[in-house]
Amino acid sequence: MPPRHALLALSVVAIWGSNFVVMKWALAAFSPVWLAALRFSLAALPLLWIARPAAPWRILAGYGLLIGVGQFGLLFWALQSAISPGMASLVVQSQVFLTLLLALLLRGQRLRAIQGLALALAASGIGWIAWQLDGSASPLGLALVLAAALSWAIANLVGQAAGKVDMLGFMVWSSACAAPALIALALIFEGPQALVKGVQAAHWDSWLAVLWQAVGNTLYGYGVWGWLLARHAAVQVVPMALLVPVFGMGCSAWWLGESLAAWKLQGAALVMVGLGLNLWSQWRASR
Repeated sequence: MPPRHALLALSVVAIWGSNFVVMKWALAAFSPVWLAALRFSLAALPLLWIARPAAPWRILAGYGLLIGVGQFGLLFWALQSAISPGMASLVVQSQVFLTLLLALLLRGQRLRAIQGLALALAASGIGWIAWQLDGSASPLGLALVLAAALSWAIANLVGQAAGKVDMLGFMVWSSACAAPALIALALIFEGPQALVKGVQAAHWDSWLAVLWQAVGNTLYGYGVWGWLLARHAAVQVVPMALLVPVFGMGCSAWWLGESLAAWKLQGAALVMVGLGLNLWSQWRASR
């Protein structure tokens, strides 16, 4: 992966990591499924004038439903009361290992020995933090976030199957596929009263948080991520997401006062060493 592509990936994971705090802010006003519906509606409706990319409807709809309903519907539900933002940013990164496992099984992509070692180090860091659970997650919260991670992993491969398409258009039209399903689910499970209450309770910062969900995270974050996955193997791109918990726990400690104990720092250090080893192995291979 060229350095400029690595920097693009780093910008995405920084946005995604810090976004767990922003999600928590938005959830103070809006119920989980309505928040997801607003996020993907705002990502789609203002930009539907953009031409639909050359991707089959099944890929657009599949990606939109996996990201919108599967990942963020479940993640917002967990964040509302069942898991802290910092811990959620960590657990959801099991999608890295799930994506690579699916790529190895379904796409025949190969994992070099040094990449396996790098992932093992990063996995041990995540495992170390998860082992030390201090009440910042409930069993339900862990289950919901793990399900969200699986949905994200499948979406990575579905998006990769679209090839080198216009990723802004891809995100707009896949969001347009996700929004109606989320609105229907919100009406069924939360009711229109939840949206009315959310609008009444929301201040300008709540709406800014929702807008950031749509523009910063959905259109830019997933657009750039999909663009990178269309040009590089999953084993080159996906491990960068292991830095998300580093940003997530740091921002959660800074803005929300979530404890940043020594064991969290130790686990984050293992993740960073594993990621650095993976990037170094890619640099050696390109040389």
